[in-house]
Amino acid sequence: MISRIIIMILSAALVFSTSGIASTETDLDTAYRYYVSGNYEAAVKHLTILAEQGHADAQYNLGVMYVHGQGVPQDHVQAVKWYRLAAEQGHADAQYNLGVMYSNGQGVPQDYAEALKWYRLAAEQEVAKAQYNLGVMYDNGRGVPQDYVKAAKWYRLAAEQGHADAQYNLGVMYYNGQGVPQDHVQAYMWFNLAATGGDSLSTKNRDQCRSEMTPEQVAEGQRLAREWLKAHQK
Repeated sequence: MISRIIIMILSAALVFSTSGIASTETDLDTAYRYYVSGNYEAAVKHLTILAEQGHADAQYNLGVMYVHGQGVPQDHVQAVKWYRLAAEQGHADAQYNLGVMYSNGQGVPQDYAEALKWYRLAAEQEVAKAQYNLGVMYDNGRGVPQDYVKAAKWYRLAAEQGHADAQYNLGVMYYNGQGVPQDHVQAYMWFNLAATGGDSLSTKNRDQCRSEMTPEQVAEGQRLAREWLKAHQK
């Protein structure tokens, strides 16, 4: 039996999110210019003005800066405060990061059920990392009863977005027949896709899977992988 990667992605996304919302004297573009120039204190000042006015992007970015101690002392409690305000407005990255904070027990008591709640909200907005983390939680029974079918569902959604760890785990589930019917052709396809980024474990398991397949099955797995890559070219 091939083993899955069962580690969640537990780092807060450091992405300066802007949606073009502006106020009369200060806006996210100004904060962004300060941020990229390394003037974090000025960026925090502008973000705080907008965040206190209820702008979700500013609240999210302010949370990121508190997590990383940029322009302010590192403060996970403050980060959670701003992530939550943005997340409650439906900001997908804030929902994901709030899930991370609950998973890690940073700024809040560790609570996998609460993490699951926020990951699910982000996953429903097609955040691949959140979909992958949901898969891991169902796979492990962390914060939720273990359910391989649901794990495979969330891995697939992330895998279809090109998430390599999700592609690998979905391949393992097809290889082992957990949550999905056992299917070496599908397993080979997903291992092959995960291996395109050079991951040695995916390559090793693809080759192991290949050793148990007929030449016709290998050809079909390769065809499916080529078609997937063609369909998902950007």
